[in-house]
Amino acid sequence: MTDDKDVLRDVWFGRIPTCFTLYQDEITEREAEPYYLLLPRISYLTLVTDKVKKHFQKVLRQEEVSEIWFEYEGTPLKWHYPIGLLFDLHASNTALPWSITVHFKNFPEKDLLHCHSKDVIEAHFMACIKEADALKHKSQVINEMQKKDHKQLWMGLQNDKFEQFWAINRKLMEYPPEDSGFRYIPFRIYQATTERPFIQKLFRPIASGGQLHTLGDLLKDVCPSAIAPEDGEQKTQVMIHGIEPMLETPIQWLSEHMSYPDNFLHISIIPRPTD
Repeated sequence: MTDDKDVLRDVWFGRIPTCFTLYQDEITEREAEPYYLLLPRISYLTLVTDKVKKHFQKVLRQEEVSEIWFEYEGTPLKWHYPIGLLFDLHASNTALPWSITVHFKNFPEKDLLHCHSKDVIEAHFMACIKEADALKHKSQVINEMQKKDHKQLWMGLQNDKFEQFWAINRKLMEYPPEDSGFRYIPFRIYQATTERPFIQKLFRPIASGGQLHTLGDLLKDVCPSAIAPEDGEQKTQVMIHGIEPMLETPIQWLSEHMSYPDNFLHISIIPRPTD
């Protein structure tokens, strides 16, 4: 891969200042103060909220405590989506800190998967990495790794250790020099205005004529509504890690440098603010 290490580092250390408040109908023994955290964009809510849980459990009656879950402005937040994706999709153009409501009751079975332990997050994370490598390298890279390498990827994410994670992940971002890129790009496109979970299809980083495909090419092919008509104004924003990449950016470069640790490019299409 081309070594833009500063980009990898900036992506890894992206943080979102967040204010957690307890839902008003939860029964408490004394008033629950809000809890503030800097959330790592690349991680998962249920991986980084132990302190939040402890903070609010102190004021709850133990018989009232069941599975913790989070919502933002009435939308339950999916723990198996990376935090940065959740923010880009639901709260991009709002004032910081991000205001998240904490619940310990009435788990929304229809909207959220249960997450009873960190093993569930690890299994989901590794399944994504394996799916991404199937697209990029026909699973050859991940299958050649040892169990300890898989564990190092997970521990690097869980413990927020950039070097530990990238020592292994670098191998997943390489390709034979004669190929000029991955077999297919692992990506998912999420739209704030639709119920559909996401769009995902096979897309090659190199066109049949040998030229590099761009982010704009991907969107034209997969989600044309995200591209402004030639005579019209842009009604949407295309967000990855809280920024709007230029549509001319090669999709191969984005995949190598702006994928989440699960090795997918998570792309949010949101309405452009009108003010």
